[in-house]
Amino acid sequence: MSAVLVVDDDAAIRTVVAQALRRAGHEVTVADSLAQLERALAIALPDVIVTDVILPDGDGIDHVRNVAARFPLLPIIVLSAQNTLTTAVRAAEVGAYEYLPKPFDLDVLTRAVTGALARGGMASEDDLHDADRALPLIGRSAAMQDVYRIIARVVSNDLTILISGESGTGKELVARAIHDLGPRGAAPFVAINMAAIPRELIEAELFGHERGAFTGAAARNAGRFEQASGGTLFLDEIGDMPMEAQTRLLRVLQSGEFTSVGGARTIRVDVRIVAATNRDLAAQVATGQFREDLFYRLNVVPIVLPPLRERRQDIALLARHFLDHAAAQGLPRRQLASDALTALGAHDWPGNVRELENLMRRLAVLSRDEVIGADAIRTMIGTPTAIDQAADIDIAHAVRALIERIARENPAALDDGTLYDRVIGEVERPLIETMLARHGQNQLRAARAMGINRNTLRKRLDTLGIAVADSRPNDAGRA
Repeated sequence: MSAVLVVDDDAAIRTVVAQALRRAGHEVTVADSLAQLERALAIALPDVIVTDVILPDGDGIDHVRNVAARFPLLPIIVLSAQNTLTTAVRAAEVGAYEYLPKPFDLDVLTRAVTGALARGGMASEDDLHDADRALPLIGRSAAMQDVYRIIARVVSNDLTILISGESGTGKELVARAIHDLGPRGAAPFVAINMAAIPRELIEAELFGHERGAFTGAAARNAGRFEQASGGTLFLDEIGDMPMEAQTRLLRVLQSGEFTSVGGARTIRVDVRIVAATNRDLAAQVATGQFREDLFYRLNVVPIVLPPLRERRQDIALLARHFLDHAAAQGLPRRQLASDALTALGAHDWPGNVRELENLMRRLAVLSRDEVIGADAIRTMIGTPTAIDQAADIDIAHAVRALIERIARENPAALDDGTLYDRVIGEVERPLIETMLARHGQNQLRAARAMGINRNTLRKRLDTLGIAVADSRPNDAGRA
């Protein structure tokens, strides 16, 4: 029979946990403070410790470090109502075997105790950063707790991470948290979006190029791998990488060596790779669009970010955070009424956390009331910005295809300084036409959706030669 020591200052939790573990066949001793924990350890060493974080005479996690230093093979499971990434990371860095946020499932706790007994404790790790360091990830839902636990377990090693999730779920925030909290935190964090780079320039962007390697290469340029040396390279939208670049990336991941475009010297770098995608890479492997060997090389530790509609209990917390952040940046300070929180919870958030952040910033600027109500939420959600309305359109793909077409038609356009004007010229017309169509040719509403005034829109209509029926009779009634 295994001995388990349960430490929690809540008598009800001590009783429930002790009964569940006894039913599972364990001998259980309980304590309500760190002092009682120490007295219990002096009498007999348990096989597993289950401890709360906030105890009347100290911090349970800080004490875990002390216990782990004395008994490095003693598994310790940390329970906490402070369900944040900071808590998960602190528990991992002091050597806890597992971290479980409250409220927890008793079956999950029982399985964790069984696993701890079978596998033994995790070795203690050096401190990574101060525990109260501000972190960008926010959420207390069970789905986010799973993400926190994975992050906490991987920050101190160099395993390759593959983050998947819908657009706007915060994939780059996870990548930055893994970098910032780990031993590479003081080194560079370099991000590159595969979907935003023309196909013919991807290898030069990743691996750099030598002077004269191609038209316009007037000087040597270090690629993203070199720039990230010693730190982390974040490969965003990895599913959009062309097959030929996938092959070269695989060789680099296998050897850690590469040559720049137009170069002969072998360059070796020490880089941690974190990749992300909103695509189903396994499906792309099945259809031959993504290399199977590269997929397995990247997918060492998968992290799946839930869409906001699957973590609705986090919406209020996130919304308040974004309003506070907007106020810290000089925007008017706003608060949310209870019915506003209900309205936010009823929305499906196709643009996920990014859509919620954009909405809060718009409300901070445009709301006339300090306390925002449900009507303002519903009105603002009903009149999203052009970017929000185009959330289902892969803008990066469209721009990339456009640049590739321009390069085919006139390769010199990539170097003669006219590329920006040509891209804007070709993107602006369908954008305006789409917004007008969405708003029934109402110029006022279309202008609002694009964040410009109606006079500016009229000038662009004249310049581009876009014919549209005069919508002024309808504007007054719809404003």
